[in-house]
Amino acid sequence: MFIQSVSNQAKRLAARFARHDGGNIAMTFAVALVPLLGFVGAAVDYSRANAARSAMQVALDSAALMVSKDLSANPTLSAADVTTKATAYFNALYTNTNASQVAVTASYTTNSKDGSTVTVNGTGVVATDFMKMVGFPQMGISSASTTTWGSTRMRVAIALDVTGSMQFSGKMTAMKSAAKNLIDTLSANSRMTEDLYISIIPFAQMVNVGSSNRNAAWIKWTDWDSANGSNVCNNYNSRGQCTSSTWVPASHNNWNGCVTDRDQPYDTTADAPTTDSTRFLANQYNACPAQILPMTSAYGGTNVKTLKDKIDALSPNGGTNQPIGMAWAWLTLQIGSDPFPAPAKDSNYKYTDAIILLSDGTNTKDRWYGNGNDPSPEVDARQKLLCDNIKAEYVNSKRKTVVYTIQVNTDGGPDATMLKYCADSGNYYATTNASGIATAFTAIGNSLNALRVSK
Repeated sequence: MFIQSVSNQAKRLAARFARHDGGNIAMTFAVALVPLLGFVGAAVDYSRANAARSAMQVALDSAALMVSKDLSANPTLSAADVTTKATAYFNALYTNTNASQVAVTASYTTNSKDGSTVTVNGTGVVATDFMKMVGFPQMGISSASTTTWGSTRMRVAIALDVTGSMQFSGKMTAMKSAAKNLIDTLSANSRMTEDLYISIIPFAQMVNVGSSNRNAAWIKWTDWDSANGSNVCNNYNSRGQCTSSTWVPASHNNWNGCVTDRDQPYDTTADAPTTDSTRFLANQYNACPAQILPMTSAYGGTNVKTLKDKIDALSPNGGTNQPIGMAWAWLTLQIGSDPFPAPAKDSNYKYTDAIILLSDGTNTKDRWYGNGNDPSPEVDARQKLLCDNIKAEYVNSKRKTVVYTIQVNTDGGPDATMLKYCADSGNYYATTNASGIATAFTAIGNSLNALRVSK
């Protein structure tokens, strides 16, 4: 009996021990602690490595863009020079202290139809605090950034207000300087003749297409002939008095090259001048501005000088007709049509067409409306139609022409509503002083260059 009692008691104790869990939690936690610390530590180490990699990517992106700018100005840099520049830019930008053994390399490909490309690669290691306990003393990081430029070619039409009011407050001087700096900025990224073309359209109440075009088929002489000439007597009576005469237009050699707005609605379109209604109306405007410079390559010192000389020769005179300046800017972007056909485009390249219009006031006079002094809502209405037509022009679901406008408002006048309306979103610049012209042109230059560079 005693033996059976001890046996039963032992069984009961064994069953109670099996059911008792008071010490299991500590044992389980002790067993799980090592992998738990490993997971937490891995997350901490990974977070540090990821932060180092993210900072590396930002620095590589900026370094690639800056190297591309250097290569645009000097495409003959050696492979070693490219890597040296990329490393210097990266080191100046990379401030993360977790990474070590950081190395930067760069490669450069030029003159392909898809543009020039620079790729900057970065590698490094991040020492671990926790994962080293399980055999991983460091984590490797790497990233890369590629910048391509030159695959997008550009045509830029610059319409500049040369009306009489531009002579005040230093506006004309500031405009000339800023426009020439823009040419330098854009031409610095040109690798060959076809990369960038620029036209310059000085405008007042009218524009000047050049008196050498007097025999061009696209000139319409109706108004000029009726206003310039004299009566020639056909018959005299006995007292020497003329009894009949005929109006004889003056020689077209006397024409100064000025044209006014085309017949409506063609004053707001880019239609080729193939009919009487679409031709350009000659006029002998006394305040005729400097002659239009058609699309001219901005590659090479000689071409750049031609563009700058045109700007230097501008002088202020006349009333404001922004629509005629913008219309002719648009016309100089047209390919294969008179009066100033732009060069053909290569199907292997992308193209951006842009108009820049600068004016210091509101519209005061065109062929039909306004007195030359006061704002003319009728001229504004023509400009609105013109801008609507430019914005309606699409190629492959993309706006064909980008529009920038600048208002130089030094006399405290109202905002130029049409300049703001015509500009694309973010492309309207207003300044109340002459120095702001340079700021506006610099911003436009940066914007245009951004359209030529892709990351």
